[in-house]
Amino acid sequence: MNYTPRLKQEYNDRIVNNLKETFRYKSIMQVPKLEKIVLSRGVGAAVSDKKLIDHAVDELTIITGQKAIATISKKDVASFKLRKGMPIGAKVTLRGERMYEFLDRLVTTALPRVRDFQGVKATGFDGRGNYTLGVTEQIIFPEIDIDKVNRINGMDITFVTTSKTDQEAKSLLTELGIPFKKN
Repeated sequence: MNYTPRLKQEYNDRIVNNLKETFRYKSIMQVPKLEKIVLSRGVGAAVSDKKLIDHAVDELTIITGQKAIATISKKDVASFKLRKGMPIGAKVTLRGERMYEFLDRLVTTALPRVRDFQGVKATGFDGRGNYTLGVTEQIIFPEIDIDKVNRINGMDITFVTTSKTDQEAKSLLTELGIPFKKN
């Protein structure tokens, strides 16, 4: 028996048809889809304390269920005491079933735990159909044990889609359950 995530099944059954009718695509292959979700986190204090990178990698691994990697600096910045090749952040790229599982958990459990949540801003589109969302606290994810957190940090979550315009991408993400603020 094959397992398909709930959101992927819903995308195939309902969302493809809705978007095809809305934007009048000739083929279902033209319908935009979610390609990947990238979670990234900068750790500026890692210049002085190398253990902070390990904590960031561990937390992203716990949140996503996939091993995160440390990102390294590309050039020297003397004012930040930063040298080329030093670890300064962590990231993880989700595709396929893990991507849909993470999106489902983000929409149903993590975002409602944000204090005074009114919806996410619709200003994070880049003009090419990708959307970036900033999360200020990692403790909104139920996988993180608050007692073991040494420092409250945020992260960026980027949704990469195959859509050509921001309007198509917003429609796709709205159908997938991302609660955008009403204007």
